[in-house]
Amino acid sequence: MLFNSYEFIFFFLPSVFVIYFVLQYAGLSRLAKISLVVASLFFYSWWNVSYLPLILASVVVNYAVGTYLGKTNKLGTRKTVLTIGIIFNVLLLGYYKYTDFFIATVNTVLKESFPLLHLALPLAISFFTFQQIAYLVDSYRYETKGYRFDEYMLFVVFFPQLIAGPIVHHKEVMSQFHNENSRLNAKNISLGLYIFGIGLFKKVMIADTFAIWANDGYKNAFDLNLVEAWIASLSYTFQLYFDFSGYADMAVGAALLFNIMLPINFNSPYKALNIQDFWRRWHITLSRFLTAYIYIPLGGSRISPSRTYINIMIIFMVSGFWHGAGWTFIFWGFMHGVASVIYRWWNRRGYSMPKLLAWFITFQFVNAAWVFFRAESFAQAIAILKAMFGMGKIELPTRVARVLEPIFNINLLPDGPMLYTTPSVLLIIIGMLVVTFRKNSFEMLERFKPNNINMVFIVLISIVSILQLGKVSEFLYFNF
Repeated sequence: MLFNSYEFIFFFLPSVFVIYFVLQYAGLSRLAKISLVVASLFFYSWWNVSYLPLILASVVVNYAVGTYLGKTNKLGTRKTVLTIGIIFNVLLLGYYKYTDFFIATVNTVLKESFPLLHLALPLAISFFTFQQIAYLVDSYRYETKGYRFDEYMLFVVFFPQLIAGPIVHHKEVMSQFHNENSRLNAKNISLGLYIFGIGLFKKVMIADTFAIWANDGYKNAFDLNLVEAWIASLSYTFQLYFDFSGYADMAVGAALLFNIMLPINFNSPYKALNIQDFWRRWHITLSRFLTAYIYIPLGGSRISPSRTYINIMIIFMVSGFWHGAGWTFIFWGFMHGVASVIYRWWNRRGYSMPKLLAWFITFQFVNAAWVFFRAESFAQAIAILKAMFGMGKIELPTRVARVLEPIFNINLLPDGPMLYTTPSVLLIIIGMLVVTFRKNSFEMLERFKPNNINMVFIVLISIVSILQLGKVSEFLYFNF
């Protein structure tokens, strides 16, 4: 079930909201939480009920392992059990997400023809796997509090964050499901509807519009001219941001209706002045997980500069591989790892540059790296990058060419019809201005006041978005 669907907005969310608070006001707090668990499992099953046993098995096994780790004092046994628990999660993720990738790689390297299994990727497996690995490690450290099974299950399957994050930590969420949050809260409801409406608009009206040009550009990657290649790459750069941050906004908004505040996942990443700053702003909860559970245990920056650089490369390679079973994703992670190492080296020596130049370099690097993230192959990515940097066809839009032709007395008109029109260029310019100068949705949420202006604003953008729900599209991160 999609957040941006009639079923979710008009039936599922209102029904779950009413049932939850009716049970709370009836004094049936535990039953109210169980109703959220059941609703969340229904929400998950809406996609493919055949994977419901998978997530249930994952929850049961991880809860059992975490409970054991939190109670036993036998150090050797605890390490063994923790290792088994982590291996269980990694194998579960690896089997469904990476089996075909490994088979295809072996076939390529060894010139074999082993058949692919064509396994369908279970929804949200990348997210709930990392979430539960963090729980196991914290249980090993005695940082969990002996939660009941229904509490733990709600922590994992709570529907606003289940499908594409944010990757929540048990300390952030489980403590909020207490009696003090069991009553209707007018402020949280208004905040929730406000941020949900913004997220819906970002997804339906902005991201899905950029998607048209991005998909068209990558489909015709080998025939793009310079202008078309830049429009294609920038369109995907903005599509991905507005799509994923729009989902995060809607997740936060839906959770607020139940008095649950989820962590921020985006903080104006395209305003970043360096690559380290970018990763403090983009997919914040993933960066937090990788730092806390991989980078720091590896030694972080405590050992030596060379070891720090190796650790940085490891977490970015893991990040790339986590995002997708393909060499383009791994290379995307490698690019960000190299860029982070270069920045760390540069920063250690006290070098600096003007802020505008730093922003420009950072944004252009991120934009170029997204090409590999989006491309279906290296050949497709390289074709787009070559066109972007003038190593392909250099053709100008028809209107521009007609103005310049008489001036330079040369033929500048494109050989065929341009893939893009003036609206695409204008929207990219507007998108650039919005992501670099405007307040992001969380800044707007912090300054929100329940007045008539905000009410009219959110009603208008919600109506406009709802009228577009017939063009339903999945969120990009559902594929990761």
